[in-house]
Amino acid sequence: MIPRVALLAVLTTAVSGCGYNGLVEADEAVKAAWGNVENVYQRRADLIPNLVATVKGSAQHEEKVLAEVTTARASATQVKLSVDDLSDPEKVKKFEEAQGQLSGALGRLLAVSENYPDLKANASFRDLQSQLEGTENRIAVERHKYNDAVRAYNVKCREFPTVMAAKIWGFKPKEPFKATTANADKAPEVKF
Repeated sequence: MIPRVALLAVLTTAVSGCGYNGLVEADEAVKAAWGNVENVYQRRADLIPNLVATVKGSAQHEEKVLAEVTTARASATQVKLSVDDLSDPEKVKKFEEAQGQLSGALGRLLAVSENYPDLKANASFRDLQSQLEGTENRIAVERHKYNDAVRAYNVKCREFPTVMAAKIWGFKPKEPFKATTANADKAPEVKF
């Protein structure tokens, strides 16, 4: 008869050898990367009210664009995606669509600013525009890091022998970010 301690040691070695610990580590990396994505999205959501207030003060006649930005921000902050939802392609797609609408509205707002030299000269607007551009860059970087973490995790879920541990303990593949803009694979045409 095998002593309990020896049996426990054998089971622990077998479980860790099947990749459970690696799966847990990769899953936590995905969660951390997702937290960073949420962080930069929150930064953008926090900056938008300041940007809108600054533009309102200088371009009262562009209420439609400002209303679009405000509505898109409200919509984007209402669509929540928890770490547990990262395995659901529909929930990830819905979240990305809301964020994409906000990006589009912000792009229209920044384009409107081109028509108003006094607004472009406003130091507050320039500072906020710079902050917003930096935030959009941060979002792109964090999405990239998230996709790297998802790739590493999904590989572990499919590799042998960790595929067995993934099935036993219910580790499911996560959804990476995908392009949400139609024809995102083609460079935009610039005409003057």
